[in-house]
Amino acid sequence: QVQLVESGGGLVQPGGSLRLSCAASGFTLDYRAISWFRQVPGKEREGVSCISSSGGSTYADSVKGRFTISRDNFKNTVYLQMNSLKPEDTAVYYCARAFATCVWNQRTYDYWGQGTQVTVSS
Repeated sequence: QVQLVESGGGLVQPGGSLRLSCAASGFTLDYRAISWFRQVPGKEREGVSCISSSGGSTYADSVKGRFTISRDNFKNTVYLQMNSLKPEDTAVYYCARAFATCVWNQRTYDYWGQGTQVTVSS
């Protein structure tokens, strides 16, 4: 059974850091792309970062230079290291599975996690 479970969210002050984890089960990461999306109530869900099956990474312009996506194939887990956090990064963060390449079209994602809340506030 395919499952994605996010963790690592929480409350952090502006300028702080958090590391989100997306633990995958039921499939192996090295054959799939995994993306992080985020959503604020009342707004559309937006793509944040993606790591392809070959290990290439993609970032939204709003997080370039601050966020880093990585993958541990032994733990079957994808991470999102978030540094220099801003209040506008506040959202529920979701990880999702696509095929091998990174695309932002959400209809190409077949499994989603339940989400983890990130709140950036002083």
